[in-house]
Amino acid sequence: MITYAALGRRIGCPSPRAIGQALRANPFAPQVPCHRVIASDLTIGGFQGEKSGPALAKKLRLLTAEGIHFQNNHLTDPARALR
Repeated sequence: MITYAALGRRIGCPSPRAIGQALRANPFAPQVPCHRVIASDLTIGGFQGEKSGPALAKKLRLLTAEGIHFQNNHLTDPARALR
């Protein structure tokens, strides 16, 4: 897990929003795991340009299958996230 901001810092992009827009356009999801990027407050963030509905449910299913869990929209184990 990594936050949009941390991913931006790693690649030299100062805008977490730009990171989100780039991930939204990822044609290789979930093989290129953009579903593992979450918000800085350790909430689920968005997926495929959506903040709710079927896309977000898919992100949660993918993460749950990988052993990453959220409760009340927050990551249950904050130590798993790179910030």
